[in-house]
Amino acid sequence: MIKTVRFLKGVTLVLCCSLLTTSCFMKGGQAPTAIHPGAMSTATGLAYNDEDNDGFMVNPYSGQPDGPNLVFIEGGRSVVGSYEEEIMTYRDNIERTVSVASFYMDETEVANIHWLEYLHYLNVSDSSREAYEAALPDTTVWEGKLAYNDPYVDHYLRYPGFRYYPVVGVSWVQANDYAKWRTAAVNIKLAEDAGEEYAETDGRIPLESGVVLPDYRLPTEAEWEYAAQALIGTQWLDENQTHQRIYPWDGHALRNPYGKEMGTFLANFKRGRGDYAGIAGKLNDGSLITSYIYEFPPNDFGLYNMAGNVNEWVQDVYRPMSFQDFDDLNPIRRDGFLDKQEEYKNEVVSPEGFTSLITDKSRVYKGGSWKDVAYWLSPGTRRFLDQDSSTATIGFRCAMIRAGSNY
Repeated sequence: MIKTVRFLKGVTLVLCCSLLTTSCFMKGGQAPTAIHPGAMSTATGLAYNDEDNDGFMVNPYSGQPDGPNLVFIEGGRSVVGSYEEEIMTYRDNIERTVSVASFYMDETEVANIHWLEYLHYLNVSDSSREAYEAALPDTTVWEGKLAYNDPYVDHYLRYPGFRYYPVVGVSWVQANDYAKWRTAAVNIKLAEDAGEEYAETDGRIPLESGVVLPDYRLPTEAEWEYAAQALIGTQWLDENQTHQRIYPWDGHALRNPYGKEMGTFLANFKRGRGDYAGIAGKLNDGSLITSYIYEFPPNDFGLYNMAGNVNEWVQDVYRPMSFQDFDDLNPIRRDGFLDKQEEYKNEVVSPEGFTSLITDKSRVYKGGSWKDVAYWLSPGTRRFLDQDSSTATIGFRCAMIRAGSNY
């Protein structure tokens, strides 16, 4: 009996000491966090950053750094798919409820000046001549056998007046290459600002440093559509939305219903056959081709031109049945999983190859452009093009995960 009492007292003493030690690790008596981890490990009691004894290094951290041009998109539940009448009868955008994690997205489309900056650094760096030439946009996308758009071939990308117009003539592959270069460029600058010890020559800065950003990349189709809808602006009380949206703004119309701007269009698109901007003296959307990347009012997330101006590449491989197949949390279609490209071969018509344009290189683009009618401005609509192709109507913007977040 005496031994049992002594044993219990010993256990109690050990537990008390353990709790006391743990409480010492906490800042101000609070549980440790990523920003305030304390001076010692709550698992081992060993000191952090004890260089004399080869201690585990825990670098200062105050949250994910701000990335240039990025806007925070708070994640949540949404219904993806088209709310517009299915006039194309594709049935490839059937409504489905999904949840999307918080992320960041460029507030504007990538502009000509940004692409020229990219070309400049490729040209002056150790990159090969092939890498530079591979990054050149296809300016011949402006050519037309029955149209005189020749001036845009030479001037649209490089003339200073077009600096802040969206870059076009870039393929999905080129857009991804740009995102990789941008990641390295931004992180090297952040590392240099934080201290030379992080400025590694190959541009690979340890994630543990806490001073670098995750990768810039193309948004997924679900992210892009979620950000375009911006239903955060329709919230009422707790998790109630007052209405859905056909476009990235309220209402079923394409014109501004309020104030001094009443009657003006809210996006750059083709109004009808042969009508790209309206009548001289009172041009409405004001753009026969693309427009200034800040031209129209932003949506409720602060994103410009999520409808019209240029279509935008997203990550996803195109499949007509994607909305029915993919996961309901952070959905993406990376390849032909569950829907192989071989299924789109018609051997009766063409034994040698595909009769469909749907392959594992078919990439989705969204948003509508200056050359599209209003139907394509609805965020749920979707089209596709080969990842190596480019047009005068497709550009892109970048996205980025929000690291260290569970929502």
